[in-house]
Amino acid sequence: GMNTSKSETVKEHPLKPSRRSMPCLVQSQTHPQSLSKHSSFLQPNRVQPQPLSAGTSTATVDVVSERAKVVETLENNLLKLSNTEYGDPFLDVGKDKDTYTDDSEHGNYDARTDQSLLIQNKLTRQKTEPRTKSSLKSDAMASSGLFFKDGKKRIDYILVYKKSSPQVEKRSTFEKNLRAEGLMLEREPAVTNSDIMFVKVHCPWETLCKYAERMNIRMPFRKKCYYTDWRSKTMGSLQRNMRELKSWLPRNPMKLDKEALPDLEETDCYTAPFSRARIHHFTINNKDSFFSNSTRSRIVHHVLQRTKYEDGKSKMGINRLLNNGTYEAAFPPHEGSHKSRHPIKTHGAQNHRHLLYERWARWGMWYKYQPLDLIRRYFGEKIGLYFAWLGWYTGMLIPAALVGLFVFLYGLFTMDSSQVSKEICEANETVMCPMCERNCTLQKLNESCIYAKVTHLFDNGGTVFFAIFMAIWATVFLEFWKRRRAVLTYDWDLIDWEDEEEELRPQFEAKYSQVERVNPITGKPEPFQPFPDKLSRLMVSVSGIFFMISLVLTAVFAVVVYRLVAMEQFASFKWYFIKKYWQFATSGTGVCINFMIIMSLNVVYEKVAYLLTDLEHPRTESEWENSFALKMFLFQFVNLNSSIFYIAFFLGRFAGRPGKYNKLFNRWRLEECHPSGCLIDLCLQMGVIMVLKQMWNNFMELGYPLLQNWWSRRKMKRRGQSMENKISLPQWEKDWNLQPMNLHGLMDEYLEMVLQFGFTTIFVAAFPLAPLLALLNNIIEIRLDAYKFVTQWRRPMPARATDIGIWYGILEGIGVLAVITNAFVIAITSDYIPRFVYAYKYGPCTDQGYRQEKCLKGYVNSSLSVFDLSELGMGYSGYCRYRDYRAPPWSSTPYEFTLQFWHVLAARLAFIIVFEHLVFGIKSFIAYLIPDVPKDLCDRMRREKYLVQEMMYEAELEHLQRERKKNGKQYHHEWP
Repeated sequence: GMNTSKSETVKEHPLKPSRRSMPCLVQSQTHPQSLSKHSSFLQPNRVQPQPLSAGTSTATVDVVSERAKVVETLENNLLKLSNTEYGDPFLDVGKDKDTYTDDSEHGNYDARTDQSLLIQNKLTRQKTEPRTKSSLKSDAMASSGLFFKDGKKRIDYILVYKKSSPQVEKRSTFEKNLRAEGLMLEREPAVTNSDIMFVKVHCPWETLCKYAERMNIRMPFRKKCYYTDWRSKTMGSLQRNMRELKSWLPRNPMKLDKEALPDLEETDCYTAPFSRARIHHFTINNKDSFFSNSTRSRIVHHVLQRTKYEDGKSKMGINRLLNNGTYEAAFPPHEGSHKSRHPIKTHGAQNHRHLLYERWARWGMWYKYQPLDLIRRYFGEKIGLYFAWLGWYTGMLIPAALVGLFVFLYGLFTMDSSQVSKEICEANETVMCPMCERNCTLQKLNESCIYAKVTHLFDNGGTVFFAIFMAIWATVFLEFWKRRRAVLTYDWDLIDWEDEEEELRPQFEAKYSQVERVNPITGKPEPFQPFPDKLSRLMVSVSGIFFMISLVLTAVFAVVVYRLVAMEQFASFKWYFIKKYWQFATSGTGVCINFMIIMSLNVVYEKVAYLLTDLEHPRTESEWENSFALKMFLFQFVNLNSSIFYIAFFLGRFAGRPGKYNKLFNRWRLEECHPSGCLIDLCLQMGVIMVLKQMWNNFMELGYPLLQNWWSRRKMKRRGQSMENKISLPQWEKDWNLQPMNLHGLMDEYLEMVLQFGFTTIFVAAFPLAPLLALLNNIIEIRLDAYKFVTQWRRPMPARATDIGIWYGILEGIGVLAVITNAFVIAITSDYIPRFVYAYKYGPCTDQGYRQEKCLKGYVNSSLSVFDLSELGMGYSGYCRYRDYRAPPWSSTPYEFTLQFWHVLAARLAFIIVFEHLVFGIKSFIAYLIPDVPKDLCDRMRREKYLVQEMMYEAELEHLQRERKKNGKQYHHEWP
């Protein structure tokens, strides 16, 4: 673990200010003063050495060479001083113990007049300074591919191009402009492929500072932290006692222990937007590690996005160069290998990637909390938020899964004592009407005894309670996620972050370059899409969506027809087992065919959604993503759930009655429900689709990239590469051989989880085990995704985000839909309401109030109507029974609906209305009760704002007083 940089006397900060990537040391009073003596050179009112632009001529170089020498000695002395006085606090530890240190370019920058020239495969000047252990270590790491050839300049980004590519002019202009912006480049050919060339990009300190200021990146304050006992004063005695009691309890096994996860230079620190004018305020202990790797990559990406490659308004940015084939790829490099020969416990982590693999992506860590700060530091806030959301959702599934399991077990234990099951199993005299036209024999009711028992597992008294519970759970989950998100955005310094003005998509610019309008934010003219054009494109897109949805419904209809045809075939099958359980066989094969149709249509949808989204010409990349995500969600949601909706609400509702059946195309008789209801079909459909889809997704997510990476390794071996060569591949080349993160980033990951959220909430009344299946899948999913991000994919660009985007709205919509469908499932699909009506109005306990199972005596007999078999004309005589509330053949109005039918219908409608109003009322009340931001976080933010202002004021005052002292002027203790 990391046991440095904090003195023992320091108490915990009351406010737990935002966690940043550099230590906020409790400094002595002399520390800031002495540093600012040297850092005053970096202030804007002093003369600063500027890197020369790409076009500087040799004559100019001669003129400025004298100045450059002076500047170089000045800057070297300054940096030597600052490095010896405030060297990296973690370096001392690294000498003795094998703890993890953030190795970076420990070498100092010298002002290079040839900074703009591309360093082509030759070392820069040799330093004659004494070599420290860290510089030796950085040399060793240079060979592993994290540094330029001099072993000092850290690689912040990698560009890849083919030598055979015809776009030479664009590339050379682009690289010349990058050097003019202050970036340093170095070319190196690939080891395994002679056509591939890598361009390594390094961002020097001055350029980092310039762009950090432009991008408003928040950095840790260099002021001494204020530690007060404010929190302990306000803490009540009860809270203190609780804290003491907690310390006696055994440690939570799900938490990562401090030894396992070093402090990663993350200490509580106040942050402020970086400013070169106030550079003396910030905690700069080591220039090389002041900006974290992900921040450096973000700054370089920002420069790459805004550098021109041709004259012209829109001819800029790495994205366009990737699209037109100038470059093959652009990515930040991984920080080394994710594996080590030495165990992490004894030797520590080699780098953040190794640490992430050992403490997050390994299967052995499945029960541990995720190291979110480390994920965010390595992959950026957007990916960090996805894993935070996924972890939160998985954690919230635990109570839902337990309650669902309890409901299922309750059904299991009361299965034999259930009055309805007993009556069905004992009814060996009751003859049921034939379920199909030609080949079906008359069956006894007790032959469906197993069906009745299995139905009771899912359709018992607990299901109503569970449906209400899950509707409330969905609200609580979303409300508490808002709070969790607020805490994360505070901890990760995203509170004041606003999305930068996004650049336009190249396709949008190309299409609408003739029509221009002034952007109200930037004040610059930009291409504009006229409203009639936008509307017409939207109409085409919407009609495309409706067409695809109607295609899904057609597919469902095809499966229905299959079931009708298969029903008759299975009923007269040769094998006795299939003949006996022909209904089960029909449902099972129907579900499997349905699943295959679903998976094949998903492939078609993705292509159609692409086409429709491109047709709309969204203005920016995020608009494109949102539009695409919504389409994909609609398609896949309808695709997955349409067959389930059919079984829940339509199966057996329109079958007619014996002697007067409704037929499809006047040929096939519509399916009927089983004597114990249609719920068992619904459970089967949900269970099979949920399990199969999750297995398929997990294979596609991990199996597919594994196969691809194995294939690319095999191709390299074929080219005659020996294993020794393979091991000595530099890091950038290893990364190039990995798979790029898929085109639409996290969309596939979110889509999969949101569809699963729909499964766990929408039909949960029919399938109480859905949350348990989802929980088991998610435990695997987190580690699968982690493994994929750490080992199988190139490092994605560390993007920022403050929330999960359009998905939150979709989740809220699913929550509302879930209440409505659960109300309908309980009222219409299950037999809960008919049993309820019988017990109160028609059973032995009429007008006495409901008292357990004995009130349902005679329920099965009451729910079956009588039919005269002689009317069928199939040679049968006597009476048979069928599921319905109709008058017997001997009554004055034979086969008309009885009063009980209308009673049940009224009760069903009443239940839907009461259930919906009750649950929506509870949901709204809970949403109102739970504040979006925790109260202590609000106080913390307000206090931090106050303290930062105080610090700024004091630091400025100190600085000015020192300036006056230095100039020999008299100074007073008030504001000068």
